[in-house]
Parts: sequence; structure tokens; C-alpha cells
Amino acid sequence: MPIIQSVVRALGILDLFDEHTTELKITDISARMELHKSTVHSLLKTLQESHYIEQNPENGKYRLGMKLVERGNLVISTIDISKIAKKYLSDLSKETGQTSHLGILDGDAGVYIDKKEGEKAIIRYSRIGKRIPLHSTAIGKILLAYQSEEHVNQLLDRYTFNQLTEKTIINREELMKELTEVKKQEHAIDNQENEQGVRCIAVPIKNQKNEVLAAISISTLVSTVDDQKLHEYLLLLKRIGDQLSEEVRYGYVT
Repeated sequence: MPIIQSVVRALGILDLFDEHTTELKITDISARMELHKSTVHSLLKTLQESHYIEQNPENGKYRLGMKLVERGNLVISTIDISKIAKKYLSDLSKETGQTSHLGILDGDAGVYIDKKEGEKAIIRYSRIGKRIPLHSTAIGKILLAYQSEEHVNQLLDRYTFNQLTEKTIINREELMKELTEVKKQEHAIDNQENEQGVRCIAVPIKNQKNEVLAAISISTLVSTVDDQKLHEYLLLLKRIGDQLSEEVRYGYVT
């Protein structure tokens, strides 16, 4: 089946934007896409017409449009597990005061499909829809650890181990050892591997076939949550994770 080049280019423009790059000038887009300015202008106008891109009237820069919010909310609303998990995320954040997340595997990354801020939470970097690394996050490790050996090998053959802190796992052999421990303990820890000063714990959410559909986590600050408290949170997380898995099995979420 032939690939439509204009569609690929339009999607490429959308992919240029993230939480760090929220607005871009047309010259920046042209340079990053390696396309002539006139071609980029036509693509942007098409995306604007459908409200996937909008132009900031104050500075003339382009940014993602509200249609993407609408489409994203529609996708999330159709994911049954996110509906079931809302109560459990709220319970976790209420009991711990920390931020809780629900994440699923999407290609070579995890993605947050829901979150709940805790009253004591200071961590604000996360958002629903944010893509997260598999090698440096607790949720990512859970999602990767329970894949088939063949799938893991295929994924890691093309995976980039970006070093985010001095504690980040940066090679395949070390990660595979970590994944073995994750499956044995049925939980994962990100010990300041993704962001300095932040520790996260995660557990798997399984369906009636004992397949891992998602992972649920708690994010904490090293400065406010010591090892003992983190262990208490882990016991709570495992209990709530088991309850959520039981409801997923009962509800036959696939």
C-alpha cells in the first residue's frame, strides 16, 4: 500500500511539539522538517483549517490546536481500564498524598492515560498523554518486563538508552537483569533514574488471561519520603493494584 507523503509530513509537524516545545516559528518547523518554507506553510494552513494547529496571534508562532485535545479525550474515554482505575488512583493519592499514574505500553514507550494529584505532591512534570521511557521509569519497567521475550528483544534492538541522571540504566544487559527482578518481585522502582530527587514505584495490572494491560504507580520525592515510608506505600500500592486487577478480570477488560 502506498504511503501518502503529505500525510506523513503533516503528522511529522504535529510530532515536533511536546511539553518542552509548545510553540514554533515557521522557519523552525521548516528547518526541523527539512522542507521548503512554502511547503510547510501549505501543510500548516491545512492543519489549521481542521483545528489541529493554531497560530498564536501575539507572536505568530504555531502551536497544537484544541482538536487534538478533543480527539485525545475521545481515545482515553474509550479505554475501559482508565474508567475502572479512576477510583483506585483517587484512593492511592488520598491515602498517600502523592501523585498516582496509570500507564500503558505504546510502541517503544509508556504513556500516561490517567493521573491523580495528591495533596502533598510537589511533582508537576507529568501529564495525561505524556510518553515516558521504558528503561528509566517504574511504569516503563513493569510494561516491558511482562512482554514476551521475542517482543522485548525486538523492541530493544531499536531502543535508545538515553541517560537522564547518573543512576539511569544505560545498557541492555543491566536492564534485562532489572526486568528479571521486576517479574520476581512483581513491582518496579525508579530510584532517581528518570529525574534527580524523584523515586517512583509501580505494579502491574493484569486481565483474566494474566496478561499485563497497564501499570499503576506512585511518584515521591526523596526529600520527603524515606525508605520506610516508601515501603509502606509499596504495600498499599500492591494491595490496590491487586484489587484493580481483580475488577479488570471481573469486567473482562482486554
